[in-house]
Formats: sequence, structure tokens, C-alpha cells
Amino acid sequence: MLAMTLTRAAARALEPIDRAVPSPSPGQVLVKVHACGVCRTDLHVVDGELPHPTIPIVPGHEIVGTVERVGAGVADLAPGDRVGIPWLGYSCGVCEYCRSGRENLCPRARFTGYQIDGGYAEYTAADARYTFRLPDGYSDAEAAPLLCAGLIGYRSYRLSGDGRRLGLYGFGAAAHIVAQVAVYDGREVFAFTSPGDAEAQQFARALGASWAGASTGAPPEPLDAAIIFAPVGRLVPEALAHVVPGGVVVCAGIHMSDIPSFPYRLLWQERVVRSVANLTRQDAREFLALAPAVPVRTHVQIYALEAANRALEELRGGHVRGAAVLVPPRVT
Repeated sequence: MLAMTLTRAAARALEPIDRAVPSPSPGQVLVKVHACGVCRTDLHVVDGELPHPTIPIVPGHEIVGTVERVGAGVADLAPGDRVGIPWLGYSCGVCEYCRSGRENLCPRARFTGYQIDGGYAEYTAADARYTFRLPDGYSDAEAAPLLCAGLIGYRSYRLSGDGRRLGLYGFGAAAHIVAQVAVYDGREVFAFTSPGDAEAQQFARALGASWAGASTGAPPEPLDAAIIFAPVGRLVPEALAHVVPGGVVVCAGIHMSDIPSFPYRLLWQERVVRSVANLTRQDAREFLALAPAVPVRTHVQIYALEAANRALEELRGGHVRGAAVLVPPRVT
């Protein structure tokens, strides 16, 4: 099978390699990949911004496909099931975090496309416990962004509280999904983009944002909460300056550049800065039920699997509207 593979750390590019189709171990399923989203976290892996990836590794953790075979002990999935595979690929199940419903913080967690081979390939094997049936109404390519942009975005959204005015910094794959959920919930969305990115601002307004402007500017009203999807540390004090007393700033990325020092007055009056780490299976169950009810519509740019490097480069350069999705050969 074709697998786009990171063969050395921080290589910034993948190599097309012909690899054997994996066999599912006990508790695993073998999935024929129909589509795999290209996430900014994949860039962090490929560019060496996340430490100690398994090498070689096949990136990709927004995987949509059909079950081909099941390993011993798998009872909840069967060949032919359409499934999704997200970032969290394993947790121990016995530590205090797992036992308290916080498996996203498990110290022995392993992640798809980082420590476990992911979906930039024609087939992948995954732990059946972290493999989810997908809702109808989405094509394979449309469903792919739900598996990370959707799930991490949803977790970030929940942790931002229930305030009416929500700011979204960085209007990419995750923000374009969260904006739709927020509008569905009756909230006002304020979208912050790179200065001068009129196309992204227009995209945000088309999805229901009541205002869209540069990340260096001020919104027309104070925000109750802000979610920062762009991996840019200087946006933390920017966002704090625009949230009300008691407001929340959520840092949604797995990687962010350093946060510059800022005056205490920006944090004072019980403002909160918090991060979001990974996702839980409960997040997946909740969001995959919610998405078709909204309904969330994903906007995707499709690339052939062998064009993974071009997709990564265009994401790196900020040229993707919505989400980039890889489609393996011979799959329609």
C-alpha cells in the first residue's frame, strides 16, 4: 500500500513508501482509508515542533474509512462499518485520569499519526475502543474534519463557558466548525484573522460571524470568551485585553509559540487562561451526535494522497479555506 511517511524527525516533508498492509492485533480493526484530514498538528509533527515522534511514522488523525477486518476480541465493530479514527489512539484505562473520565490527560496515552501510524495511507490499524461510527449525511471527505477540527474545537467550545459573545482567533478548520455550533446555540461569533486576510473574514461572515476583522484589532463589543486556534502566543494577551471580567481565554492548540509577558491588569478581575489537551471518547460521542443536528457543514479542499506534501505546504502558508483532506488512489 502507499503510505506517505515521515522518515526522519523535523524533515518538513513526507516520503511515499510502499508498505505492507497492517494486520489487526487483538482489540484492533483494520480500516481501508477513504479520506484523511490534514490538521495543523500534522504540521507540528512533520516540522519537528512536537518532540519524540515515532520514526518512521505515517501522520494523519482525521481518518474516515471502512472496517476491513477485526482482530480478536472486537465485538462492537464489523467489516463494512464506516468509522472515524481521531487523535487519541490509546489510554491505559487504569490511571487516576482515565478512571475519572479524563483519559485525554493519561500519562501513557498514545496518539494517532504521532506515535501510532495514521491515515496518510491506504490502510491503517486502530484500537477499536478509539474508533467511532460516523453519522450519515456526510461524504467521506466532509466527515474527515469532524475527527479533530470538530472534536478538539468542540472540547474547546465547551470549556469556554456559556457566554453570549465568543471570539475565535484563527479562522481555519476548527474555527469554521465551532462558529456553526456557536451560531446554532444562539451565540454571537467574532472572528479574528491575519491582518489583511479579507477572504478569511468573508468566509467567517458567510458562516454566521457577526463581525470579522484582524487579530490585532478590537472587536466592536467586549467578549465573554475567546478561543485561540492559531498557534501564536502573542494572541493570548491580545485576547485577554478584549474579554470581560470573569471571561475565559482558551488555548486550543497542542503547540503554540511562546506567550510574551503581559501586565497583570489583563488577567486581573478573575479572567482565566486555560489550555485544551487532546479529547475524550465522550467528546466524540457527544459531538458526532450534535454535528448532524446543527447541521455542521464542513468546507474541504481535496488533495490526492500522493499530494500530501503540497497540502501540508499550503496549510503551512495559510492558503487552505476550511480543511484540507487527502483521498487515497482508486477511492471515489
